[in-house]
Amino acid sequence: MNSPNFINFGGFEEVEHTADWAYRVWGQNLTDLFIQAAIALYTLADVELASESSIKRKIQLQGVDHVSLLVAWLNELLYLHESENLGFNQFEILHLDVHSLEAEVRGAHVQNWNKFIKAVTYHNLSIQQTEKGLEATLVLDV
Repeated sequence: MNSPNFINFGGFEEVEHTADWAYRVWGQNLTDLFIQAAIALYTLADVELASESSIKRKIQLQGVDHVSLLVAWLNELLYLHESENLGFNQFEILHLDVHSLEAEVRGAHVQNWNKFIKAVTYHNLSIQQTEKGLEATLVLDV
C-alpha cells in the first residue's frame, strides 16, 4: 500500500486487519493527528448526528505518553456515545503535552451509529515521525 499523500493537512484511511478493524491516520503535528483520529472514528463508524442545536463538552485526560493519550481520547469519545448518546463533529485541542490533553468538542445526539466499536486498542500502536509529519495506525475492537 502506498504512503498517504500529505498536503498541508491530516487525513486517514482504512487499512486491512486480520481480526479487528484498523485505520491509519496522519497529520503535520500531534494536534492534527488527534483531530484526524477522532474524525476517522466517526466517519468509519458511519455516524449520523441529529440536526438539533450543538452540544459542547470539555474533555480533560491524563496519560503516561502521547500513545496512551490518543487511546484515552478516542475511548472517551466512544464512552460519551455509550453513556449519553453523543457524537461530535467539531474538535478543538486546547492543550496537549506528553501527560495531558484538554479539548473542547461540539456535536449532537447520535441519530444513527451504523458500525459498533467496543474500544480503541493499544495493539501495535505507536506514533511515528515521517518526513511529512506524524502517523499512527489504530486498531479498533469491534
